[in-house]
Amino acid sequence: MSAGVAPAKKGWGTAVTSLPRLLITLALLAFVGYFVVYTIYAVALFQFPFDYDQGEGFELMDTVLFSQGEWPYRNNDHYPFYSSNYPPLFHVVIVPLVWLFGPHYWTGRLVSWLGTLITAVAIGYGVQREGKRWWLSALAGLSFLASNYVYHVGPLFRQHMFMVMLETLAVVYLTVTIDREERDGRFYPRRLLVVMALLLAAGYTKQLAYATVAAVFLFLFVRHPKRAVLWAVPFAAVTGLIFLWINVATDGWWLVNTVTANLNPFIREQAIGLFRQWFTLHTVLTVVALCYAAYQLYFERLSAYSVWFVLAVLNSVTAGKWGAGESYFATAIAASCILTGLAFSRALRWSEQKGWRWQTAVATLIPLLFLLQASKLIHMPTHTPALTAVARALGQSTAVYIAPQTSCSAPREPQPVYYIDSAGVSLLGRPPSPDDTAAGIAISEHILQGETAAFSEDAGFNFYVGRDIVTNPTQLLNLYQNNAVDLTDMLHMLDTQAFDTIILRAQFYPPPVLDVIGQRYTTTDLIEMNGFVYCIMRPRSEG
Repeated sequence: MSAGVAPAKKGWGTAVTSLPRLLITLALLAFVGYFVVYTIYAVALFQFPFDYDQGEGFELMDTVLFSQGEWPYRNNDHYPFYSSNYPPLFHVVIVPLVWLFGPHYWTGRLVSWLGTLITAVAIGYGVQREGKRWWLSALAGLSFLASNYVYHVGPLFRQHMFMVMLETLAVVYLTVTIDREERDGRFYPRRLLVVMALLLAAGYTKQLAYATVAAVFLFLFVRHPKRAVLWAVPFAAVTGLIFLWINVATDGWWLVNTVTANLNPFIREQAIGLFRQWFTLHTVLTVVALCYAAYQLYFERLSAYSVWFVLAVLNSVTAGKWGAGESYFATAIAASCILTGLAFSRALRWSEQKGWRWQTAVATLIPLLFLLQASKLIHMPTHTPALTAVARALGQSTAVYIAPQTSCSAPREPQPVYYIDSAGVSLLGRPPSPDDTAAGIAISEHILQGETAAFSEDAGFNFYVGRDIVTNPTQLLNLYQNNAVDLTDMLHMLDTQAFDTIILRAQFYPPPVLDVIGQRYTTTDLIEMNGFVYCIMRPRSEG
């Protein structure tokens, strides 16, 4: 392994110049270890046939509807009271897997997980093409996968990480294109067209990609104002025409469900807490990226990566919206990984001109900083003897005690959870156990005791027994809070006990829905799964 350190005199000098290689090896081992943990978690989720994160089942339902040639943007006022608030691309990509294998959670989880791997490769490529040091490029890419946030949500059936993949590919390819244009002294419009296609795809994967779109056009405007405008006009036109087409095709329900339903309240404390946590976990990556962006601003030209990073960080404030969370920082993390790799590459080139002492010092400091970053990201399951041994060797505990989440039942005592996480107590990241699978099957069997689909906060139980998917609770609540849904039919069905089974986990339904459920149904069973206590409810007897 070469750290780029020139040989010095024998003896003590040789030992000193060997230190960077040792530290680089340790840093690579640390981040490869995180990747192994990430893979263990992903494989466990691929095998779990129920919702792990609330909402995964509704992403699967969107995919099923697309596979049947139907839109998921629907009128929520009538049975089955279902609609989606996400753009279509992620689900459309998964449709062939559903055609081949049926509606299974692993299809979307696999696509999402592979998307994070592609993002890591793109980050590594962005660093490698400028730095030409494979170990540094590998550490930059692996740092993305090692983030607690990426680990938590990367293998879920959620579209966010697929969006980040497309954003990263767009900015990296933009940089490659602009560099080639400036080197060759000519424009390459076809290459820039690919960038625009990637941006369009990112936006129609999730609306949050607008920040990356803004970053790309701002960068183009700084470099070539006229050219930026010439590209912005057709890009906006195509984006608008696609939006209009879908809205017309869905009788206006696309606008209601993807715009109106996303006007959620902003929770200041949530945003502040998440920003603090993000910075605490990603201190090295964030500080180095900020310093390098400032360096470019004052001493060079701003790169597309710097503009992207700044706008991504600013846009992360949207993590404070109700229903948002840690995943909203994933774009900023990807950008910070690239900038950190580029900053370290620049530092190494500078040190090469200053002699072996400076070169050795910088080559020693860089892996030390990566090891410091690795120490701040500690997260791993400890449910096997091997993982327990690793945790102990790292001086970590092997379990935490957490009380199950109980929103519809009495509180329960804390229980041991064999998972540790420097992000704090988290319901994500813990591989589902055989007991969790058995609990999901037991909940599903309660539905089979009746004749109807369950009115359930998780879609997976109805999927498991082959019955209708009824409601999307968070979407319903968003529409209710924006006065964009009529609950009359739903309340009537609940009041007349048209559903044989109610399944609650977090009580995300609008207050009138919860009120009528409480009046007309009673809890008969409590089953714990994935750290939540599910309440199984049956119709109350008359009289």
